[in-house]
Amino acid sequence: MRGAPTILHLDMDAFYASAEQAAKPSLRGKPVIVGGLGPRGVVATASYEARVFGVHSAMAMAQARRLCPNAAFLIPRFALYRKVSDSVMRLLHTLSPLVEPLSLDEAFVDLEAGGTEATVEAARAVGERLRTDIRAVTGLTGSVGLAGSKMLAKIGSEQAKPDGLVIIEPGTERDLLGPMSVRTLPGVGPATAETLRRAGIHTVAETREAGEAELVRLLGRAHGTSLFLMAEGRDERPVVAERDAKSISAEDTFDVDVTDRTRVQLEIARLADRCVRRLREAGRSGRTVVIKVRRYDFSTLTRSETLRGPTDDPGVVREAAARLIDSVDTTAGVRLLGVGVSGLADYTQEDLFAQAAQAAQAAQAAQAAHEALEGAGHPPGPERPEAVGERAEEASEGAGKPRHWLPGTDVRHTEYGSGWVQGSGVGRVTVRFEEPWSRPGRVRTFAVDDPALEPSEPLPLLRPDAGPGPAPQGEAADPSPDGTADPAEGMGQGPREAEGPDGSAGAGGGPGQGQGQPVTSRP
Repeated sequence: MRGAPTILHLDMDAFYASAEQAAKPSLRGKPVIVGGLGPRGVVATASYEARVFGVHSAMAMAQARRLCPNAAFLIPRFALYRKVSDSVMRLLHTLSPLVEPLSLDEAFVDLEAGGTEATVEAARAVGERLRTDIRAVTGLTGSVGLAGSKMLAKIGSEQAKPDGLVIIEPGTERDLLGPMSVRTLPGVGPATAETLRRAGIHTVAETREAGEAELVRLLGRAHGTSLFLMAEGRDERPVVAERDAKSISAEDTFDVDVTDRTRVQLEIARLADRCVRRLREAGRSGRTVVIKVRRYDFSTLTRSETLRGPTDDPGVVREAAARLIDSVDTTAGVRLLGVGVSGLADYTQEDLFAQAAQAAQAAQAAQAAHEALEGAGHPPGPERPEAVGERAEEASEGAGKPRHWLPGTDVRHTEYGSGWVQGSGVGRVTVRFEEPWSRPGRVRTFAVDDPALEPSEPLPLLRPDAGPGPAPQGEAADPSPDGTADPAEGMGQGPREAEGPDGSAGAGGGPGQGQGQPVTSRP
């Protein structure tokens, strides 16, 4: 572990929710919850205004609705988040060639590899400039931790939230870590924490005092030794620029357990297509197709088939997945299905005549399956919020109208311009027409099949022809033509339910979008 604070950890603040607030002027300062909206949905991100009510990531969406019923509940828009993330990652790469992305909104940077002087002052200057640049380029805020190791840098960024910077200086590590929960240390999950609790170990200081021998006895040599070193404040893990994926997959959890065999086969075909789309976006191919099935009783099984060579052909993957699902009894009910590809490569084996024949047959079967699925009723609601966003993207890519207008979906009307769906039901859809750089917009309601209303691509968060800086916030909405004056009316609900987020919720204690925190340094 290096003593100087040359490892930087960036964590964007409530990323998905903050992006939605930046994109939707009427939601600024309001509680916003992004995730899967079905009965089995989970929260992906909650804005700071929603966190005041106890809402947090990975919480069941049903519980989040009970805690904060007046929040705006929106599907994720990964097309937007990826664009913003790409801009942030480009900024990080200007600091160093060693950038290790952990997710769309989080990354480590080795500043020493980028030539930054190994001093507190130099690290602080880089961190402050990065935060300024992120706000200028994206309109959003991020928190920065700087330390001599990845573990401490991540702890620093957590302490800096929201919109702050914390430096953990050499020599202060043990005192800082001592009172923290043992769950703070990397690799300590619920099972490990419970083992330590039974031994009377709750804090990092108690972990250190237990000694390496006792931790090895409790957890095994590898885990026990690693945990002792981290409790001492020592973390030797390097920043790794390339994190090569071992597999690519797609899965959905259903609102209601699926028992119909034809429906299961159709869902597997759709998941195979989504998996291949991800595979191609990553510029990869794979030779092992895997399906995942979680039954009604939560028992989970997988089946796999290895092909003659790597492929990114949707027909080949679809056909293999269909063969695999045929070997699984699903009559008692299925709550989750998934399709993945492993054994990844950077090329495809062109001369596979058998696979080509399979692809041709599968294409015909896929067309028939697609037509059958169109008439089979509504698709299930997934548990994973990313799957919700992908379905919305799939809908916007199609030539026809989406089956459902999901809350948060980008739309464009031939007369009223760009907007987003607040809610739909009983054959109607409510749309708020506003842009990231406009005042809070007006609400209008249409028939769900109105030909003038179409899905659209997300708008950038900053006006393309404007200078840097966040969009205006906190402006009052103009009264809408249908008599609605509240800029948050009806969010996440059908047009007959006009109650939106409580405008006073954001003032209840949680910092809102764009609020700052003083730059601090840990002594």
